[in-house]
Amino acid sequence: MPAEEIPAPLDPADGLAAVAALRRLADQLEDAAVEQAMRAGWSWPQVAEALGVTRQAVHKKHAKRLIAAGVQLRRR
Repeated sequence: MPAEEIPAPLDPADGLAAVAALRRLADQLEDAAVEQAMRAGWSWPQVAEALGVTRQAVHKKHAKRLIAAGVQLRRR
């Protein structure tokens, strides 16, 4: 959807607050989906491809949290 079709809030603070809230939600959804995939036996390259990022990027972002959560991680 082009930006001109998205109704902009009258107050810029409202628009920026909405963007921040959406980013937090997207991060939470990503965390949950990555954890679910890794618990299901997915590899880092599979998760990275699904997210459209590098294996290194997804590992750096999620590995410590997953280890702390007790998720058994595959090496490759």
